[in-house]
Amino acid sequence: MSQVHETLRIEDAVNEVCPWSGKPIAADSLTLYNGAVVGFCNPECRDKFAAAINGFEAALQARRVSSAGLFQ
Repeated sequence: MSQVHETLRIEDAVNEVCPWSGKPIAADSLTLYNGAVVGFCNPECRDKFAAAINGFEAALQARRVSSAGLFQ
């Protein structure tokens, strides 16, 4: 687990249930997103969220480059 996850506290989470499963969040399954602590029911759901965010960010970046008429 990365150092960032170890410093996050469950009481600081903006949610009480996992956005993927609807189950209660767990202290070992937190992440920081846009400056807020977000909780998940297990590390797998947390990692699924990270993968989804990375995919969206890559798609948005590709659209920005295409819209600007730039090619990388």
